[in-house]
Amino acid sequence: AEAGERYSRKVFVGGLPPDIDEEEITASFRRFGPLVVDWPHKAESKSYFPPKGYAFLLFQDESSVQALIDACINEDDKLYLCVSSPTIKDKPVQIRPWRLSDADFVLDASMPLDPRKTVFVGGVPRPLKAVELAMIMDRLYGGVCYAGIDTDPELKYPKGAGRVAFSNQQSYIAAISARFVQLQHGDIEKRVEVKPYVLDDQICDECQGARCGGKFAPFFCANVTCLQYYCEHCWATIHSRPGREFHKPLVKEGADRPRAVPFRWC
Repeated sequence: AEAGERYSRKVFVGGLPPDIDEEEITASFRRFGPLVVDWPHKAESKSYFPPKGYAFLLFQDESSVQALIDACINEDDKLYLCVSSPTIKDKPVQIRPWRLSDADFVLDASMPLDPRKTVFVGGVPRPLKAVELAMIMDRLYGGVCYAGIDTDPELKYPKGAGRVAFSNQQSYIAAISARFVQLQHGDIEKRVEVKPYVLDDQICDECQGARCGGKFAPFFCANVTCLQYYCEHCWATIHSRPGREFHKPLVKEGADRPRAVPFRWC
């Protein structure tokens, strides 16, 4: 983060009056600095009103976020600001800034972070902080040493996914074997997916690069009987064995999201 930077320039605002449009939202927050108002699928929907009563404020300057927070009413650790629409005067709307330091949490600093004992958690509720993700996973599986929330590089706002590193193999295997986990955050309860965190810079565990010219292994097998990286040659060899022919390879995807690929041998 830049020196002194504390918040994402993207701020969630919820509980908006149903008849407030983009222009009125912009006007309500313009006093804090230049901003753009956005909401999911805004461009495609061509709607002037945020359909679900919430929107995102994208400020040009991070200092605007601090000014907005300072103007809010704080109630039960939640921030509110009064906003008016053509039919509703001074409705308190919830303001939810994202603090940059909430993206990472180290639970056990004595343990080195092992990417091979790290899981990817997809579909994380956006307000969830790294410390909360760490505590939930530690309560379920034990051995958590680190949790991180993936944020987008420009606005540093949560993308809706996270990573959790374990200190031991048993906890890691327990987490990936579960495949799903119930995450609770305030009044949100969500079933999210847990997968091995797939790296794109690993050498094949089977041949140590001997049969593939030392190239990085394209496949990871998440089946607990394997849990290895394989080059194409070794994947074919190992997975032609009885009982292993149904294993599905995971490949590293561009946006840090491991995904299963339908893999067929020609």
